[in-house]
Amino acid sequence: MFDPFLIAFAQYPILFLGTLFVFGSLVGSFLNVVIYRLPVMMERSWREQCDELAATPATDLPEGRFDLVAPRSRCPSCGQQITAMQNIPVLSYVLLGGKCAGCGTKIAARYPIIELLTAVLSGLVAWRFGFGWEALAAIVMTWALIAISVIDIDHQYIYDNVVLPLIWAGLALSLFNPMDGASTLFVEPKSAIVGALAGYLSLWSVYHVFRLLTGKEGMGYGDFKLLAALGAWLGWSLLPLIILMSAVVGAAVGILLIVFKQHERSVPIPFGPYLAAAGWISMLWGSDIIDWYLNFYA
Repeated sequence: MFDPFLIAFAQYPILFLGTLFVFGSLVGSFLNVVIYRLPVMMERSWREQCDELAATPATDLPEGRFDLVAPRSRCPSCGQQITAMQNIPVLSYVLLGGKCAGCGTKIAARYPIIELLTAVLSGLVAWRFGFGWEALAAIVMTWALIAISVIDIDHQYIYDNVVLPLIWAGLALSLFNPMDGASTLFVEPKSAIVGALAGYLSLWSVYHVFRLLTGKEGMGYGDFKLLAALGAWLGWSLLPLIILMSAVVGAAVGILLIVFKQHERSVPIPFGPYLAAAGWISMLWGSDIIDWYLNFYA
């Protein structure tokens, strides 16, 4: 059934890239739902568990079914249901003038930005890896990293529901590493296992040393798990590059925010987005960056 499409994608890379760009924008629209609803779903689940113990039902969370499928998307201001034509990625935002069709309330620009970002990054992955299973795996990883990053920015929390499946997926994909030593996204099982362990324990160690020296918590356990997931996907050899890039960029952004009074010194800055960005760059060009560095200083 899909053979003609697969053959066309393999023969015409531009068709594959364009298809993934469009499909990526659609996925970006779904990621907006995940980013908004997953934290609410988790809080609702936690509160319900607490309510069973305290017998004090929560009244500030939505009633009835609330997950990634139901209820249908609605305007948070007037409650009007968003139609399919009003939910076309990016285009609907432009045609509606960035406002709700029902009440005229301004729609946050982050929604089309996430849709466009997902489309662009999906297209870059398709261009980098070409048609094949590596591209599919890398695209799924890209979508997960986008969701993790934005949720961490909003709530300073990385949910196990997203990051733990990434760890297991990275370990499982290592089983498809070719035995002939060919260069591939799928690292060998030993490298994936060591990468997951080293990724988790490296930040875990930094966290506890920092806590012992200062009495404060420098980062959350979600960051440990995210680096473990990146180690499982990319292997232990790329972990130093990921840590270095994320730490340098994170420190630079944090200093700039404090200097320009955009962030209080005492308010924590989420580290997950920097890890995710560094991991995504390493997934596409990590080996090239390391080779360039070694040749530059050789």
